[in-house]
Amino acid sequence: MMLEGRVCIVTGSARGIGLSIAETFAKEGAIVVVTDVRADLIESSVKEIVSKGGKAVGIAANVAESVQVGALVTRVVEELGRIDVLVNNAGVTRDALLVRMSEADWDFVLDVNLKGAFLMSQAVAKVMMKQRSGKIVNISSVVGLMGNAGQANYSASKAGLIGLTKSAAKELGGRGVCVNAVAPGFIETEMTASLSEESRRAFLENIPLKRAGQPSDVASAALFLASAAGDYITGQVIGVNGGLYM
Repeated sequence: MMLEGRVCIVTGSARGIGLSIAETFAKEGAIVVVTDVRADLIESSVKEIVSKGGKAVGIAANVAESVQVGALVTRVVEELGRIDVLVNNAGVTRDALLVRMSEADWDFVLDVNLKGAFLMSQAVAKVMMKQRSGKIVNISSVVGLMGNAGQANYSASKAGLIGLTKSAAKELGGRGVCVNAVAPGFIETEMTASLSEESRRAFLENIPLKRAGQPSDVASAALFLASAAGDYITGQVIGVNGGLYM
């Protein structure tokens, strides 16, 4: 059990990659806090984890709202006593070409993907610094490293996460807190399922492994960083992209 008894918050974990991370952590003995803006999906996700023998609690919250973030972190500490791992996974897209992108779509994506990770990290870091231990794992993206046409807002938010990761790692390392990022490539999720067949083929042709990744591939990388195996790793970005970007 790589995370036996650890209290782990995973944002955006009611479905997709976040749910896979939550399930993987629970399987390794963690007490997982499933949090998502989709309150209607949280209950079923928690039940799914518990049905497989895991421990999980669900708390609805919008990570882009500081008051909700504060309430979430306070409740976790009051009910579970500590916070050992935070995975900033919550993310949204609002794709459009740069010249056609609305200011509202830019703000929405940056608020959830980047501001949300900042607010969660800030709140959780205060707890971890007192404990003198903790792990923060930010789920970035390959497009935060290489860019992607039609995703200026999403790419900027994911690139910003990498900068946040490195800065936080330098600030928190002295208190025993490791901060790293995972940058997934083309992963089979609801988000990528909406792409046209032409877009899917274009992605796959550029992946040396010639296949899409699975949410479990990202979860495995997050588990490595969250566990004792990653105790001497901080400020790093692990690409889980099948070689799409090297």
